This record gives sequence, C-alpha cells and structure tokens, in this order.
Amino acid sequence: MEVGREVRLSSGFDPTIGALNTALNLRLMNQNVISSNIANADTPGYKAKAMEFEGALRAALGVESGLQAAATAPGHITHSASDPIDPEIYDDPNGIESLDGNTVDRSAEMAKLAENQLLYDASVEMLKKKLGMLKYAIGEGGGGR
Repeated sequence: MEVGREVRLSSGFDPTIGALNTALNLRLMNQNVISSNIANADTPGYKAKAMEFEGALRAALGVESGLQAAATAPGHITHSASDPIDPEIYDDPNGIESLDGNTVDRSAEMAKLAENQLLYDASVEMLKKKLGMLKYAIGEGGGGR
C-alpha cells in the first residue's frame, strides 16, 4: 500500500482495525506536511510546518485524558476511531531562519519523511496481519467441519 490515498476501514467489532486506520490516515497527513516543507525549501519566507501526531492520535482514539466515554443510554453518542481527524498543524518552532527567511532544513525534513514512511509501512503490515487473522478465523479456523 502506498502513501497518497486515505484509507477508510470500518472498525466494526475490532477496535484495533479502527486504531490502525486512524494511524494510517494521520501518517498520510504528516507525509503531506513534510512533503510540503520539502517542496518549499527554496521559497523565500516560507516557515516550516509540523504536525502534532501523537496528540492527534490520542484525541482521535479517545484516550487523551485516560478516561473512556461510555454510552450509558441508547441516545448517547460516543467517539469512535473513524470520526474525522483534525490534527494541529503549526509553524515548527525549531526551524532556524536562513537569510531569505525560510526555516526549512531539507536534510532534517528528508529524515522525517523516511521515518514517517517506515512507520506508515509498519502500520500497513500490522493491518495486513490483523485482516489475515480475521480471514483465517472466518475461513479455515472454524475447525474441520
């Protein structure tokens, strides 16, 4: 699976699939932020952007405060991992301004891009394994009946 398209999978009965879906979508957003920085490395006055990945993932999964929301009545609405994700994207405060006002460090951004790609690929592999286990349980894992 390649970075560049948003993945939407229903978590249904398995929250792990929903969490991996959310992580993949956040990795895609992070890839876009980093790619934008690299593309604008020579743009005068451009300020490098960063995304708060871990906080966005905690918020998207509903584990930010450590307390889980519970539906105690049929009319209650709970947060799910498939809800829209809105991570904070901000000017990177660690950027050192060059003479033209640009704060992009191309080599640091390339390292972030490679790290993000590796973590995206790892999430894809975990999702493949999880779906493979479900496929096995549905098909062959039912015994010799």
